Amino acid sequence: MRTKEFLSKLEHDRIVRAIREAESKSSGQIRVHIQRGKLAGDPLEAAQKKFHALKMHNTRDRNAVLIYVAPRAHKFAIVGDKAIHEKCGEVLCHRLVYKMRGHFRNEKFTDALVEAIQEIGDVLATEFPSKKAGSGNELPDEVTGT
Repeated sequence: MRTKEFLSKLEHDRIVRAIREAESKSSGQIRVHIQRGKLAGDPLEAAQKKFHALKMHNTRDRNAVLIYVAPRAHKFAIVGDKAIHEKCGEVLCHRLVYKMRGHFRNEKFTDALVEAIQEIGDVLATEFPSKKAGSGNELPDEVTGT
């Protein structure tokens, strides 16, 4: 699917609301990135590079999560920072990918992203509750694309 067509099917406001709601319960940060154009290589490697390019590894508690989607390649990946892997391991990412895949197959792209964001938010609220005064939003909540 062409990226432009994919983006036109997304409910951006609903995704941003889900990110804000999820982040309001924790010190964690969530971002969604849509890869424009072709994907060269493995989506997980591309997601890890984008994670660093977006400076998500610079969050105070190292508990950021990136949902990376490459529509033209029909692939996606989820990357968590150091603290996410220490608390959750790879289990969280694998579970989310499995659930998202079903929605993507049915072209329910917004549902896939919102449900993943909500589940990430629940995990972040449990493992990384918002505890610091002034620990506000460290990263933009908008869906990004390159």
